[in-house]
Order: sequence, then structure tokens, then C-alpha cells
Amino acid sequence: MSSNTMVAVYRHDAHKMNGQPHDHAPETFAGVPVNQMVPYGADGDASALSRPSGQPEQTVVNHETLYRLSLTEGESRYDPQEFTRTSVETAVRELLIEDDPEAMHQAWLDSNVVSAFTESVHYPYTSLKYHTLLAAALLDNYRAGHEFADLRLVVDDADEIVPHRTIHVGPAFSLRIDADAQGQPSARLGSRPWRSWASAWNRLEAHPLETAQDKYHMVLDANLRRIGAWSTALQYIEDFEEAFDH
Repeated sequence: MSSNTMVAVYRHDAHKMNGQPHDHAPETFAGVPVNQMVPYGADGDASALSRPSGQPEQTVVNHETLYRLSLTEGESRYDPQEFTRTSVETAVRELLIEDDPEAMHQAWLDSNVVSAFTESVHYPYTSLKYHTLLAAALLDNYRAGHEFADLRLVVDDADEIVPHRTIHVGPAFSLRIDADAQGQPSARLGSRPWRSWASAWNRLEAHPLETAQDKYHMVLDANLRRIGAWSTALQYIEDFEEAFDH
């Protein structure tokens, strides 16, 4: 399967950044194809990691926007001074018109703008950024012949980035989804995709957080052991590291 498939996965939810439903969203943005179907069922499996099956229901009263609610602050990530229409359009354009798949992966890992969007208005603590990175990681594993049951959550050093499979990069560690842990601490994802973040985090062979010596890491770890949705948990790590970097 060509590299165009990996480019497409980073563009597949462009419509969620402008509030358009998938069925009525334009097929191109700035001259490039967007909102395409992701093969191997990777998009649906990534969704199942963070959202329940069935018809979605509004879970937070009076919050029906595209912008994510932060677990660290309990408030919307929308900042009218930071996220002007021009700044958002510019950032989204830069993300979507890139045509090198590895550069797109790095751009999504680095982006602060897409961190502000939720993957579903019905589940506002979820993150479009991490849903997309999860879909890309699953797709890259599936196209390599791995099945979901083969996959593991792997903890790498902070400077280790595996193209398409790294789903989070932070100052203390990075995380990837892979069938081969290569000797790194890891935990199986399970037999099927579901909101199993806490289960996988609890089963890691070794944890990357210094909970005995660092009160901030203790709080972060305690909360990660309670969050089920994958994109919510990954975004919480990013938000927590940004708020309490010390």
C-alpha cells in the first residue's frame, strides 16, 4: 500500500476542524483530498478506543462546540486571542497540505492547534489530535500485517520517535503502539479496541513516572489509572506536562 494511504489518515477528519458532518464535508482542502475513508477499519478502531459504540449522546450540558474541554482546568481549550480564524486556518492548512507522511506525523505530534479540538462534540474531553495519531498508528500496524490483538502500548525514551507509531512525545517519555516492544516496557492493548487506556497503563511492565519522589508525577499517574478513553488520556498527559512542567 502506498505512502498516500498514510497521508490520507492524517487528513481524514479535516471536517471536524470546521464543524461539518463527514457526509457533507468537501472532498478537498487547499487543493488536496481530505475526509477520505481510512482502510483496514483503523479509523473505527481508533474511535472505539475513546468513544462508546452506538448512537452518541451529549455528555456535558451546554458544551456543543468543536473545542475540547481540558481535564486539567475543566474549561474549554478555546482562546479567542490564540485561536483566531486566521491562525487556525493557517495552522490547519500547514498540517493538511504537507504530502510527506513522516513529516505529517511529526507535525501532528507537535501541533498545539489540533490539541484544541475534540474528536466528537458529544465527548468533549476527547482529542482530535490523539484520535488521528491513534488511527495512524493502528493503520501502519495493520498494513504491516499485525492484528489488533498483536499490539502493545510501548514506553520509549523521550527522544525516540517511530514514524506513524509514536502517539505521544513528552519531556520524560514517548509512547507508541507496536507489535514489537523492542525490549521497552509495554502492555498488550487487548483482544479488541475499547476504552481500555487505564487497563493498559496499569499493566505496563515498568512505569515512566517517578511517583515515589515527584508529587506531580504521582497525581498524573493516579489520574491516568482512572481514565478509560485513549485520546482523553493522551491529551491529559500533554496538558498536564504543559501546566506543571517543573
